[in-house]
Amino acid sequence: MKTSPSYAIASVDHALQLATVLQVEGSLGVKEAAERLGVARSTAHRLLTMLVYRDFAVQDDRRRYLAGPVLSLGAQSQSRTALLRTVALPHLEALVERVHETVNLQILAGDHVRFIASVECTQALRVGDRTGMVFPAHLVSGGKLMLAGLPDSQIEAYYAEDKWADRPGERPDLDALRRELRTVRERGFAINAGRTEAGLTAIGRGVRTHGDQVEAAISVSMPTVRFSEERLSHLISVLALTARDIEQDLASRG
Repeated sequence: MKTSPSYAIASVDHALQLATVLQVEGSLGVKEAAERLGVARSTAHRLLTMLVYRDFAVQDDRRRYLAGPVLSLGAQSQSRTALLRTVALPHLEALVERVHETVNLQILAGDHVRFIASVECTQALRVGDRTGMVFPAHLVSGGKLMLAGLPDSQIEAYYAEDKWADRPGERPDLDALRRELRTVRERGFAINAGRTEAGLTAIGRGVRTHGDQVEAAISVSMPTVRFSEERLSHLISVLALTARDIEQDLASRG
């Protein structure tokens, strides 16, 4: 499992957190940045100014900060991502209270998955915050769920040999992947058993919108030592309830 490096530099960590927020959520003011990081406004302002200097951010006419050329996403994508995160967070927090493990919200970005929100549990041994991290979709529980909702032609395009020519050892066997995705569709959940990090197990469930399309995924991540087959049915059940609640809230917002 990933742990904070012993040589961690707080200012660098804060700058990276702000860059992630700008990329996945959209605009940010100095006051909001300070509150998000738990620092003084002057510190937040210096961090944002440096991000502007390095083209990670730009400032608009309202003196709010937006993702710059290095990080820019389309406005529609930012808006939808921010909405997903805002709607899901209270449900993720409630899920943590029920399972006492770290939970995550993920979206698909091509053949990768981006974690757009994490809520950590309070256990001493736990999976850390994954917000902003990116992993190959076919390895992650939520990624498998979102891939399983795509047409076969899109899967073939993502995993065509020529796209993986510079990393052939990482390309999944397409037939095996299709079989796995078929199983995921039938079960309605997916498991990542140490495929992204040794000692970590994650269970995922899709969040469906727009006529049964899997738009996002939620997952419970835990140290493998706390996972068991007996616990699986409970995790699947509470994930299903959480996904349903998020879907209903999203539908109510149009």
